[in-house]
Amino acid sequence: MDENIKTNEKDTAARPSYLTVSPSPHMKSADSTRSVMIDVIIALMPAFIWGVVMSGLRALVIALLSVGACILFEALTQKLLHRPVTVSDCSAAVTGLLLAMNVSVCVPLWMPIVGAFFAIVVVKQIFGGIGKNIVNPALAARVFLFSWASDMTRFTAVGSRVNSLSVTLADSDITAGATPLVSLGAGELPKSSLSDMFLGNIGGCIGEVSALLLILGGIYLLVRRVITWHIPAAYIGTVAVLTYIFPQMSNSASFMLYELTAGGLMLGAIFMATDYATSPLSAKGRIIYGIGCGAITVLIRYFGGYPEGVSFSILIMNLLVWYLDILGMPRRFGVVKEKKSKGKTEA
Repeated sequence: MDENIKTNEKDTAARPSYLTVSPSPHMKSADSTRSVMIDVIIALMPAFIWGVVMSGLRALVIALLSVGACILFEALTQKLLHRPVTVSDCSAAVTGLLLAMNVSVCVPLWMPIVGAFFAIVVVKQIFGGIGKNIVNPALAARVFLFSWASDMTRFTAVGSRVNSLSVTLADSDITAGATPLVSLGAGELPKSSLSDMFLGNIGGCIGEVSALLLILGGIYLLVRRVITWHIPAAYIGTVAVLTYIFPQMSNSASFMLYELTAGGLMLGAIFMATDYATSPLSAKGRIIYGIGCGAITVLIRYFGGYPEGVSFSILIMNLLVWYLDILGMPRRFGVVKEKKSKGKTEA
């Protein structure tokens, strides 16, 4: 026996380090966090660039502030907590870009910086860093910024662009809550046509206006296998079914199409509900997760005081991911479940 132990020790010492077996699961992939995040940035670029074109150069300034602040706060927090600085993985940049795309071009310039602090420090790094946060950082920061609701609900009129760094309530091109979702919530069709809604000739947050470009970005992520179809299809499909069956006006088909192209549904369903750290692992869990997001979105849009429900629905379902992972856990073959005792003991 001693000889066998000595032999095994010699074999281990002589074995190259790359042949050392590690605990399961054993996965091999050329993808890295950096490559995945770069793919997400590429997929977001068409919708973001269109948002800058529609909203003005101030949208670009907001994005630069948001991305820069997220990168800075991540590096400083990791230094302070004596962790490796990992800003080169681009995850902080993605958080900053998503946060910028989820706010209006009219917000004060300090707001994306405050949002970046909340997203990176409070939601992400305090919980342990990337992959350990329990909710989506960008969405949590967006909801936190509704502490200043009057700033978050001001949007530019259609066709108006803000190129100045300063924005005041007196500006004639600024309106409060003037988005298609407000009209839909009142049981009226928006003034914008469906083609304008689909292409992005409407007002709203910087990155949510063009459903077409967001869908094209989603197709890119599907082709690159960064995301799977389960969550976006279940999410958008649930909203489509519920708004068609329970429309708030007589023309159910038009109402459904407006609901799908209005607000942040496409941005949320494709880019934020699919976040690796805050979405289920199994296909079954992802479908249930997407259905839950869609149902809560419609519920809030119909009965909530705020016309949009995407951010809130995703955050709520983020908190249920642990349970959905258990529910979607595949059956282990070869394992026999113990029979429940009937209260009798064998003699």
